[in-house]
Amino acid sequence: MSYPPHRGARMEEQEQQGRPVGSYRVWEVATAAVFLVVGLVVVWDSRRLGASWGSDGPEAGYFPFYIGTFICIASIVNLYAAITSGAEGRKVFVYWHQLKMILVVMVPSAVYVALIANPWMSLGIYVASAIFIAFFMRRLGKYAWLKIAAVSIGTMVAFFFMFEIWFKVPLPKGPLEAAFGFA
Repeated sequence: MSYPPHRGARMEEQEQQGRPVGSYRVWEVATAAVFLVVGLVVVWDSRRLGASWGSDGPEAGYFPFYIGTFICIASIVNLYAAITSGAEGRKVFVYWHQLKMILVVMVPSAVYVALIANPWMSLGIYVASAIFIAFFMRRLGKYAWLKIAAVSIGTMVAFFFMFEIWFKVPLPKGPLEAAFGFA
């Protein structure tokens, strides 16, 4: 016989679901800091490539240097605005249950992009997309495996013919496509 969950356990779960995960200030400072680091990396690497005007025109890092500089300036402005936001900055930005819903989509999407092409294990866009579709059909839709296989594989075979054969648009391919002579 199964008993309903303990009232205290249910209350703890509700409290955790409704628990805030940072204020506007925390998330804006974190975002501005990340973009500041990205901008600094772009500026630094652009200087390495050559960010000045050469005898035959702009060097390779000229345009990226200024884009990185603008990213740094905007990040510093956003960082200052976040730090000095006062009472507005203390408002709750997101609750745990909301963040969980975002992560359910964002984490698999990041893994999908990483599987398409990377130095260690590139699956190509077709195999990675079939896995991506299958994952979401099973995780969120709770579909049967036969239906998942039919939809995910069928969709990617149709896309392969459409892009690679009919439209002649080369997309990133992996070992499966190479085994069939489409590398």
